[in-house]
Amino acid sequence: MNRRRDNRHNNISRTISISYQGLARVDGSARFSFGETSSVASVSGPIEVRLAAEQASQATFEVITRPLSNVAATESKAISSAVRAALIPSLILNKHPRTLVQLVVQALSSPRTRWKQPLISCMINSSSLALLNAASVPMRGVVCAVAVGHLPDVGFVVDPSEDECAYIDAGGCFAFMFAEGVGSGIENVWSSWRSQSGTFAEKDFTDARALAQAGAQRVYSAMKNSVSGMGTAEPFELLSSNDTKFEGHRGLGIGADDDNEMVI
Repeated sequence: MNRRRDNRHNNISRTISISYQGLARVDGSARFSFGETSSVASVSGPIEVRLAAEQASQATFEVITRPLSNVAATESKAISSAVRAALIPSLILNKHPRTLVQLVVQALSSPRTRWKQPLISCMINSSSLALLNAASVPMRGVVCAVAVGHLPDVGFVVDPSEDECAYIDAGGCFAFMFAEGVGSGIENVWSSWRSQSGTFAEKDFTDARALAQAGAQRVYSAMKNSVSGMGTAEPFELLSSNDTKFEGHRGLGIGADDDNEMVI
């Protein structure tokens, strides 16, 4: 098989960057990036809910997504539904009945193709981080997402770049919930899949999901190491590497000194 255009191994994502934005008038916010694909999310709540949306037994969870340009339309509503479906299994909403938890996700990049799974995975990850940053809604675990696509003559790859997305003939986005403790583990809570041919083999889907789980574990490691930076403006970066070890830096960039490196 041929190598990827940027020489990454098939199971390696682009550089992961995480920062906690500290946006005004919200309870929590975070920014997440896979390379140049980026989004920022904010969480408000529990707050007062409209009477029409009030639920007697649990909080109402509302997700609003906004594109980089133009107004939100049908596609934004579809992405909002996907983000909400991925996050709902991780939230314990019955602790705050008759209230509203509002999540707003803003895209900070615009995909050049119709295949937007890498951006959706960024939105899910930034949303999870914003919920952690807010710490106002109990959670069963942390949801991490990653896109997987199939490139002709290359095979399935994790986190396709913008250049690779133009050649994807099948793929999707997978979200996994990570929980630590007795009886906990990794659970695939949401997935999407589409193929240019309209059909796909079950083995292809299973192989892609296994590849995505390994990629999501790397995202989870980056999230865990970024938590210490809450309350600061310094970003955390997990550098893309074909080695078995990945280097993480906080506010130092690629040229960090060895004494300041964090190895996962």
